[in-house]
Amino acid sequence: MAKPVDVQALTDQQVLDLCRDPAWRLSNLYKIVTKGDDDTDELVKTFKPNRAQRRFLARLHTRNIILKARQLGFSTLIAILWLDTALFSSWPIACAIVAQDKETAANLFGKVTFAYENLPRALRAMFPVIKRTTEEIKFGHNKASIRVATSARGGTFHRLHVSEMGKIGAKYPLKAVEIVTGSIPSVPATGIVVIESTAEGQSGRFYDMVNAASALQQTGRQLTERDYRLHFFAWWEAPEYALDPINMALTPADLDYFNELEGKKGVALSPAQKAWYVATLRSADFAGERPLMWQEYPSSPDEPFKVSAEGCYYTNQLAAARMQGRIVQSLPVETGVPVNTFWDLGINDNTAIWCHQRVGLENRFIRFYKNSGETLAHYAQWLLGQGVVFGRHYLPHDAGARRYGLEPDTNDSVRDMLQKLMPGHRFEVVPKVTDVLAGIHATRQSLAACWFDETQCAEGLTDLGMYRKEWDKQRGTWKDAPFHGPESDAADAFRQFGQVAQAGGQFAQAVARPRTQGTGWVRRRGGPMAV
Repeated sequence: MAKPVDVQALTDQQVLDLCRDPAWRLSNLYKIVTKGDDDTDELVKTFKPNRAQRRFLARLHTRNIILKARQLGFSTLIAILWLDTALFSSWPIACAIVAQDKETAANLFGKVTFAYENLPRALRAMFPVIKRTTEEIKFGHNKASIRVATSARGGTFHRLHVSEMGKIGAKYPLKAVEIVTGSIPSVPATGIVVIESTAEGQSGRFYDMVNAASALQQTGRQLTERDYRLHFFAWWEAPEYALDPINMALTPADLDYFNELEGKKGVALSPAQKAWYVATLRSADFAGERPLMWQEYPSSPDEPFKVSAEGCYYTNQLAAARMQGRIVQSLPVETGVPVNTFWDLGINDNTAIWCHQRVGLENRFIRFYKNSGETLAHYAQWLLGQGVVFGRHYLPHDAGARRYGLEPDTNDSVRDMLQKLMPGHRFEVVPKVTDVLAGIHATRQSLAACWFDETQCAEGLTDLGMYRKEWDKQRGTWKDAPFHGPESDAADAFRQFGQVAQAGGQFAQAVARPRTQGTGWVRRRGGPMAV
């Protein structure tokens, strides 16, 4: 491709004439700060869309989902595109970028302001800034604006970019719900939405949106303004992902992977591409863990989620719950029906609690809470503040003998301490299973009758979806044992329910049946019933 034009060598009139062409602007007008991969690289360069970015621009739709390999520069592209749109629009268009946290938002906003501040002086004079905060910039000639924050709720936005939606869904599940229910609906049908991310396992909203867009794409139906177009960018399509293959030895597992990829995709990988992939896999960042490479540098649209499909315990059960409508945005608390709780007291004082009601044949999970660094009094206070009638509190097997780490001045067990904090409540210790996989199997079976409040149980659902087997680096496969990660506490707490249910646990319950006329439900109390 041709090198960017030296804008500084042009007259103001020449610049203005060239700016009539949007494609010229995107390849010649805006400056960005690069990482500088080596000592010869300039840190400040003229932005010019790379191959993947050009492909995306050519297929841009009103609703877009980008599933990609790392470091292809889509966040930079959208920052520049939104700036270009705001500057050259003839009306007060409102653009927004939603980031996963304040640090990322500040970085993206810096891309916008840097590109503006390095425009030719004549253009800055034509496009004066009349408002600038740490999150928003507004221009005087057309009242167009760009906002970069962790939320875009409120108001109408004509351009919306959600950066790293996968990570938002995994780390901040409530924020992901807010984006889907608040930010995205703020964009009119004729506006443009770009949801972009690497995968983050089965990360709820992003995972579901990718699957829905992929399924729609396979039907061949023409997309409407509200349908999402899936844009996938594999690592092997990026020419920059190549390395000198000298002295790079490939293992049998490497060769099997490349042979399968070439056979499925009909591509011929160069020795330099294979060397880059293997070197990245063996780097300190990935330490030989192929699931991380699948996630960060996928070869196909389904590969980033192989961690979920192959390694996670509850993938199929949660997918079935979503398809059957058992994961709902809001699940009402049944007045008068006792609420049971299921606990896990994790390593380093992490504690997770699921709140459950039995209604007819349904096991409804209405609340989830997880925290660390808090005493048992904190969790007792949280429960008592829920304003419900409690049935039984089910504790993990060691709660009858073990002390709580943050209660050093007592020899009481966790159960004894909770009993003192919540007098009149009934606490039961779930017996230890000799085989944790048997407990997981029992939980899988019990999930078929489970309903979830997605808003109140967002973090717990994400953790259940991410609960996976441990990866065997030597054998290149999954071990028959769970991986103890941050999602384990929620999964272990939920397993208490699965074990109690399999053992025929008795829960107070209410029977719900549809009204014969009108809407709503008629409910009547029932006696104890086995799950």
